[in-house]
Amino acid sequence: MLKHILLLLVCLTSFLLKAQEGTTSPYSFFGIGTLKFKGTVENRSMGGIGVYSDSIHLNIQNPAGVAGLRLVNYSISGSHKFNKLSTTDESQNATTTTLDYLAIGIPMGKLGASFGLIPYTSSGYKLENISGTTTTQYTGSGGMNKAFLTFAYQITPKLNIGLETNYNFGNIENIALSYQEGIQLGTEEINRSDLLGFSFNLGAQYMTPISDKLDWRASVSYTPETNFTSENTRTISTVLQLPSGAYTQIDTRDIPVSNTDFTFPSQWTFGTGIGENKKWFLGGEFTSQKTSNFTNRTFELENVSFEDASKFRFGGYYIPDYNSFGSYLKRVVYRAGLRFEETGININGESINEFGISFGLGLPVGRTFSNLNIGLEYGNRGTTNNGLVKETFFNVFVGLSLNDKWFEKRLYD
Repeated sequence: MLKHILLLLVCLTSFLLKAQEGTTSPYSFFGIGTLKFKGTVENRSMGGIGVYSDSIHLNIQNPAGVAGLRLVNYSISGSHKFNKLSTTDESQNATTTTLDYLAIGIPMGKLGASFGLIPYTSSGYKLENISGTTTTQYTGSGGMNKAFLTFAYQITPKLNIGLETNYNFGNIENIALSYQEGIQLGTEEINRSDLLGFSFNLGAQYMTPISDKLDWRASVSYTPETNFTSENTRTISTVLQLPSGAYTQIDTRDIPVSNTDFTFPSQWTFGTGIGENKKWFLGGEFTSQKTSNFTNRTFELENVSFEDASKFRFGGYYIPDYNSFGSYLKRVVYRAGLRFEETGININGESINEFGISFGLGLPVGRTFSNLNIGLEYGNRGTTNNGLVKETFFNVFVGLSLNDKWFEKRLYD
């Protein structure tokens, strides 16, 4: 069983490293791309909250949550996104399919550990600007991935703490192709940034009973400000338009460009919630990110600025009867949530905000603690004001949470 799982993880890791483009958002042009959601399908279906942890699901949002695991957990998820891009004049549709995370959590008494790989940011866009007889096409692809290793410790039955270490790596490529009507020759500029750096995340979770049935939970996590390295290259080519309409390079020159260090901002997350164990939970979270300190990789844009970002998330779950023998539907976990996010990007004087509402199901697999998790999310990002683009998206995400026992002491040989 373990050999099959390790082989699957190796194959999926290779796929994730090659297939980084996981967005069609024009706003992924800025910074190092759009931030991917860091969390499981279970969290995402509850509006993205990470304050809740239990003994059979892996929490990859707050590192302290790993201390609560009681079974070895294998988690993997993928999603499909339908995106409608609209301006005041027209609209277009686009879709993407991505692998969202793969991770393993290992309980060791009061100590817990987890490791895995998740996409961190994603860049993927196709834009066109027409000015007189000149047309410029902009395309981008790539993003950053995060390999993480987490350790958590249960200080008391009520309090857990955790530390997550991350190695972030990847590349982003931006291409600008300019040509004039009636002229076969055009110009192509390619900027590529190879990104790498280390980051850390600290977390704590607290849970205490407030009545015979109800528990109160609180959590906090902090990511310090981090410096990443960007190794930059730039090439400029003269291109020839073929009869088919495609372009081929006929003269290419490398342009010297300096490597840069850029600052990735610090982040605080606070969460709290109340619920009845194995029955229901309702919670909320607030995240503040010092995005106003963000610096771009290689260039500055006059109409773009960064401001502090914030996120508000609310959600929860309900289980009719987790121990029901007669009804499968009573053992299903029903989840729902909503979120509002200020992304920290300001373009043409307009702040780019995002809203989403989500629903999900946790489907038990047989009589084990494993489950199949399915979620849906509908939302929008941006605005059509001042020549900008509004995105309306619909996400479908599916994840597996598989549990197993290691280090089990045998009573009989």
